[in-house]
Amino acid sequence: VPALATELQFAQRLRKHLEEKQLLDGRYRLQEVPGGRVALPVLEEKLDQLQLPEEVPCRLVRIQDPVPSRAARRRTPSQKLRDKLQRLLGESWSEELERDLPHAWQRHGDLVLLSENSFQAAPWEKLGPALWETVALALGAQRLARRGRVLPDGMRSPSVTLLLGQDGWVEHVDNGIRYTFDVTKCMFSPGNITEKLRVASLPCSGEVLVDLYAGIGYFTLPYLVHAAAAFAHACEWNSHAVEALRRNLALNGVQDRCRVHHGDSRQVSSADQPRSLQPHTASSSPPLSFQLELRGVADRVNLGLIPSSEEGWPVACRVLKKGTGGVLHIHHNVETLPAPAQRQAPVLQAERGSPEGAGSDGEVQRPTEDSGKETLGARIRPEWQRWAEATAARIQGLLAELHGQPWRTSILHIEAVKSYAPHVHHLVLDLECRPMLP
Repeated sequence: VPALATELQFAQRLRKHLEEKQLLDGRYRLQEVPGGRVALPVLEEKLDQLQLPEEVPCRLVRIQDPVPSRAARRRTPSQKLRDKLQRLLGESWSEELERDLPHAWQRHGDLVLLSENSFQAAPWEKLGPALWETVALALGAQRLARRGRVLPDGMRSPSVTLLLGQDGWVEHVDNGIRYTFDVTKCMFSPGNITEKLRVASLPCSGEVLVDLYAGIGYFTLPYLVHAAAAFAHACEWNSHAVEALRRNLALNGVQDRCRVHHGDSRQVSSADQPRSLQPHTASSSPPLSFQLELRGVADRVNLGLIPSSEEGWPVACRVLKKGTGGVLHIHHNVETLPAPAQRQAPVLQAERGSPEGAGSDGEVQRPTEDSGKETLGARIRPEWQRWAEATAARIQGLLAELHGQPWRTSILHIEAVKSYAPHVHHLVLDLECRPMLP
């Protein structure tokens, strides 16, 4: 960093002169240099405008390891990024470019994932690799990637471009669980952390779990690592997610308690299956080995697919234990019509003796579209309750038709995970399903 070195007695006068001429580099502190002098950092891009006062003896030096000023240490990453790019572009800087800067991003270890609408303006292109090196330096990253739109391939595959670096594999830690995945091939939703924490608190000791949409192990791993499930069957059709899932099971030391089933979990058609239990849409994916293998094995089924997991409901009914049933965790996006001062109905409580109860310990505050805060574990909105009751009735009918005997379904809990869109909430219904004795 260029600086003007002078004797201590002239330092204040020199600082005042540099501030008046807007030449002082406020990012760095005044520093001592050899010879009993001090050095005041000056802006590199304004060296050609430097006019030194004759009454102050000083000379130009270079500081190898400048110390950041207090003001610089308080600056946000966004401000640091803007400052670095503004200096890089010089006179080419414009309001258009400032609007094009990212104000939010995801950090995964040494990789920063930028939003899809950042750095789209044409002038950025002329900077070439220098742009991404500057951005990485400002954000404290070694690698950079930029999100695109989610691909309409049924797998919610990300469209991500690696901007700096050779490898997209990253590691993320949530609640003591390690997740590794390739950001260019798999999505990671930090907004689901509250549901992962809740799942981790469920009493699943000795139970067998079937996770119909396992992904990279978002929910499979909390069930195994923290909820103490005895065994899990993880079903996933995206080959990139399957690769990450296998790595994550090994990373967390639970690979011996989980079997990964690679394929389309909707492929469950068989000669003895009722027509209403057939999948709603056809798929070209190969059938899974669990068509027969997983029938009647599950104490608990996780259906973590949004906007709707409805296509998985027939599969979930088949894999539940025929003699004792179990619990379904059904994810769904439910629209809530805006209504001021809307009266809220109490959540349906779990039946006596149900292990989950009507909530979970250590519940984290969840974001909603309302400005006020709700205790979501205690109250639900009418639309949520209507959806839960309709879902319970539908599942009850599917189970009765499949097994040829009546079943009972009971709403244990309705969890609001997050606001997915305006007036749309991502919910999870914990539904207990038990066969009724003759």
